Amino acid sequence: MHTSLYEQLTRRRSRWKVIGVATVSAAALSSSVFALAVDGWPWGQRSEGPEGAAEAFARAWAEGDPSMGPTLPRTPGEDVYKAVVGASGLEPPKVDVREVSDPGEVDVVADFHVTWPLPGGSDWSYTTSAELRDTDQGWHVVIDPQVIHPQLVPGERLVVERVRPRRGDILGGDGNALVTNRPVVDVGVQPSLTSDVVALTDRLAELLDIDGEALRERIDSANEDAFVQVITLRKEAYDALADELYPLEGTVFARGSLPLAPTREFARAVLGSAGPVTAELLEENPDRYVEGDLAGLSGLQRQFDEQLFGRPGVRVMVQADVGEDRRPLFTIDAQPGDPVIVTIEEGIQLAADAALADIESPSALVAMRISDGHVVAVANGSGTGRMDIALRGQFPPGSAFKVVTTAALLGSGLDPDDVVECPHRATADGRAFSNAEDGVLGRVPFHAAFAASCNTTFVELAQGLADDALHHASRPFGIGAEHDLGVGAYTGQVPISDSLVERAASMIGQGRLLTSPLAMADVAATVARGHHVVPTLLLEPGPSEPDGPSERLEPSVVEELRRLMREVVESGSGQALAGVPGEPVHGKTGTAEYGTEVPPRTHAWFVGYQGDLAVAVLVAETNDAFGGRVAAPIAADFLMRIDR
Repeated sequence: MHTSLYEQLTRRRSRWKVIGVATVSAAALSSSVFALAVDGWPWGQRSEGPEGAAEAFARAWAEGDPSMGPTLPRTPGEDVYKAVVGASGLEPPKVDVREVSDPGEVDVVADFHVTWPLPGGSDWSYTTSAELRDTDQGWHVVIDPQVIHPQLVPGERLVVERVRPRRGDILGGDGNALVTNRPVVDVGVQPSLTSDVVALTDRLAELLDIDGEALRERIDSANEDAFVQVITLRKEAYDALADELYPLEGTVFARGSLPLAPTREFARAVLGSAGPVTAELLEENPDRYVEGDLAGLSGLQRQFDEQLFGRPGVRVMVQADVGEDRRPLFTIDAQPGDPVIVTIEEGIQLAADAALADIESPSALVAMRISDGHVVAVANGSGTGRMDIALRGQFPPGSAFKVVTTAALLGSGLDPDDVVECPHRATADGRAFSNAEDGVLGRVPFHAAFAASCNTTFVELAQGLADDALHHASRPFGIGAEHDLGVGAYTGQVPISDSLVERAASMIGQGRLLTSPLAMADVAATVARGHHVVPTLLLEPGPSEPDGPSERLEPSVVEELRRLMREVVESGSGQALAGVPGEPVHGKTGTAEYGTEVPPRTHAWFVGYQGDLAVAVLVAETNDAFGGRVAAPIAADFLMRIDR
């Protein structure tokens, strides 16, 4: 059995006499001069005994090259240190001289405590020993692989491996993983395997909806045996195309996993994505990433990347020849990332994504649980691109804002049974306002004008409200509140009116008034609940303690708003939801005009609630669309998709 030098020398330790103890660092090397011009040791003085040689050796090792100290390789001419450590990437260690035996002993030995700094901020420490030999040119340390580490034998070298941590999941409030490692397939091309690059790239472009010409350029410039990345597909997407992809001459495939949501569209703008670390992130965070790491690139994945990333581990391995198995010498386990927990619920989010799937215009849907304010779905349609208009959008809400306007009117003494005018047109200080599609009801109870969303009624009633009435009426609904959702979100603005014209425009959700789908879902939830609760999206790490609005809705106002919103669905502009099964649906449609085109372009809205779920739907930038025709049917589709 092979016995290391360290083990041999340890058996004799009882006969040793401690001569000196020194701590040596690279920084101290320049301050002391030791001995002897021998075998590359450049200092021209003879060492004073074995302890001086040991200290000089330790200083040279801490500088990164023990051969610059008083060393004698056990195999003449061999650069032991370079052979063992040179390709490992290890930084020079701190080296302490612990013991040196009496020079009168048969075997003179020095003990060294070695501490290597490892990637990620950890250390690797151990004790090793070396023989010292007195020569005509002074004392020398006899160096071989066992001096560098007691478990090394000649011909072996050190290899340092970084152990990537498992990325933390993003969990839903029920504890189920929304984003977790899911199988993927990398589709690539190996240039040497195809005889017709043009035909191959044309076919790949057709199957995968990629830029075939750009792929050809990358193939032409690559090494013939390279793996030229084409696309990464979810396993289920690859499986659907495998029969057509696999036979293509030149295609190659690699299986792996990535942190992914259940579908490509699933709350994409909020959850974000993770992928191979970019050059920019490497430059910004050199202590966290190395090339090939997975990093958060957008959304919550980027915002909480440090928490999700975890802590890399490290393995110091021993290897004799390239290709041979490695044996571990020292290991620090990787620490997996901590999860981020959100309030999104998978089934409701999937229903929201499906409801918007075929909408070509920018669109969004936010669903909120009424009882606790948890945001359970945040969907942005495919026509929205990478923007998050569900939480951050700033749009005039149109007649959907009449819920808030009506709260102001009820607070000022209006009774829903009061008879009001709904003419074809109404003016405010010379500015003309009209109804959608030039509708007219004549003299009707206010509740009928609300159900039909009569603009001119609200313009007429604007004259009875103060300039700041709508601003104050919006506060109990959370509009304009400065609470912390945990991610960027827009809660809206209702400026104090400085003219009758502006107040009239605000009455119907136009003018300078802006909200987001999140803010309007909050409005519906407040009516259903009877009071405001600050919305929540992020559970862990939790947001700062929120401040709710100081103003509260009067119970009588709440009851009337509920009755009015039910009438919208039963007989008014929201009848697209009248057939939704389950508990009664309450709601309000809205159409907001913008721009200078004739007819004007519009944003279509629906806000409402059913049971314990409030919802806001926006279809933006449409050509003359209306909330009751466009947004309300989407809300109905969404509610009917939910398994409750």
